[in-house]
Amino acid sequence: MMKVEEIMEYLPHRYPFLLVDRVTEVEKGVLITGYKNVTINEPFFNGHFPGKPVMPGVLIIEAMAQLSGILGFVTADKKPSDGVIHYLAGSNKARFKRPVVPGDQLRLESRLISGKHGIWKFDCRALVGDEVACVAEVMSAERDV
Repeated sequence: MMKVEEIMEYLPHRYPFLLVDRVTEVEKGVLITGYKNVTINEPFFNGHFPGKPVMPGVLIIEAMAQLSGILGFVTADKKPSDGVIHYLAGSNKARFKRPVVPGDQLRLESRLISGKHGIWKFDCRALVGDEVACVAEVMSAERDV
């Protein structure tokens, strides 16, 4: 399990753009799970949407990408302090199944599909309880800083 202090060793993101609150499981080269607590205090809720707050889909994909980046770093035995970073390189097959709203705990799951020559591909899901909120394939590119 990783708390936010250790997560910040793997991700360069900081508030308000750090979208992983906790890692609950990591199996090097295989999978990672974690979560994002969604609160009404998130700055994006001011405009998305007034009177009917919904977490933007692009930020759900970003949360899955951040979690996947941690798995990439752990698998490669690296951290940003080693002079590398994972950039979001693409997403495919994204589907949104239910809205994510304040009070939800967004459970994030990512499975490594492949990792070659610094290009990583992951199969991701975001769930609220037992309901799937989003699925997508996410790709990242490992690059020198």
